[in-house]
Amino acid sequence: MTPEGLTFVFFSDGYDDGFKFGHIDYEHFISELNDRGSKKLAQLITASAEEGNPVTGLIYTPLQTWVAKVAQSFHIPSTLLWPQPATLFHIYFYYFNGYGDIIRSITNDPSCLVELLVLPQLSSRDLPSFLVHSNPDSDSKPYKGLLLSIKELLDTLNEEANPRILVNTFDALEPEVLRAIEKLNLIAIGPLVPSAFLDRKHPSNTSFGADLFQKSRDYLEWLDSKLESSVVYVSFGSMAILSKRQVEEIARGLLESHRPFLWVLRATENGEKEEDELSCREELDQLGMIVPWCCQVEVLAHPSLGCFVSHCGWNSSLECLVFGVPMVCFPQSFDQPTNAKLIEDVFKTGVRVTMNEEGIVEGEEIQRCIEVVMGGGEKGKEMNKNAKKWRDLAKEAVREGGSVDMNLRAFVDEVEKDFIG
Repeated sequence: MTPEGLTFVFFSDGYDDGFKFGHIDYEHFISELNDRGSKKLAQLITASAEEGNPVTGLIYTPLQTWVAKVAQSFHIPSTLLWPQPATLFHIYFYYFNGYGDIIRSITNDPSCLVELLVLPQLSSRDLPSFLVHSNPDSDSKPYKGLLLSIKELLDTLNEEANPRILVNTFDALEPEVLRAIEKLNLIAIGPLVPSAFLDRKHPSNTSFGADLFQKSRDYLEWLDSKLESSVVYVSFGSMAILSKRQVEEIARGLLESHRPFLWVLRATENGEKEEDELSCREELDQLGMIVPWCCQVEVLAHPSLGCFVSHCGWNSSLECLVFGVPMVCFPQSFDQPTNAKLIEDVFKTGVRVTMNEEGIVEGEEIQRCIEVVMGGGEKGKEMNKNAKKWRDLAKEAVREGGSVDMNLRAFVDEVEKDFIG
């Protein structure tokens, strides 16, 4: 259902039949997207003006820098919406503003650390994956293309007189980082979670645009049957692809934890159900529930949840903070290693798994981390205490008169002044 006052306009990116990341000409894809998107947006702005309903501002996301260029051509203010933590933005900013050699110097030595002004000390395992040159994917065209796209984004912001960046975080979560770059105005407007789960003012607003798959909701009844804070929730998002061996190790870790679990295990690209191939399927069915999809915010808000084994995408990480759920951090790529660093060492609401020499997280390690979070030890108690603290601060941020409310009002006032002026 489309929210009132919101209209969607679609355009073709030239890949209407879809594509597999890593199996396309990335430069051609970006070129097509930029060209087709720019033309469609320009047509929309022109048509809106002719109808007496002029566009007064544009908001765009990373990799869509062409939106800002179209805005400039029409003398319309534009604003970047950064969907990752402010810490990630700063890492990229420093990388392209004098610290690139320092960051590159640590990527092949796990023992080396780099300290970038207000950011925590970072090792190579804490950096975004395409900055780590020891990562075999870092030299691939898509990874290089992503890095160049980020550079283009920063160059575009640098050209603006008063660049504004809306960030999916909240003031109390990253206070120093949000204020660290004087010439850039980073505005915290998160957590971007349906309002029904936060302020309860709009109880019907439980929809979440990131849910790509919709199946049975029997899992909610299953959760209702479990004790408070007893369930381990396992999900690796909508994009991560795990090896069969890694899936088997996760299954083994869950069995060894002896705790009820809800595991989201998507079908493969060929439509095969990975759970059907598991060697211990019968034992798993006795202990937990495996589903191809679930509404994550509803699961995390459920009182039976005790722990989230996650790939640490920022949406998932922030949702955990919002609902006060501690994490077992199992990062895969992109921004996830940095998010895991924040969860474990800065927000202190989770524990990070350690891979073996073959890059596999073994079942014993998964079981150990679950036990740290849920076993009743001092470290787990501290994580749960911190998780509840961030939950309360997140709700405080989005209340009327809270930091998000104030930040958004100030942002709208600025955009209005820019357009009128």
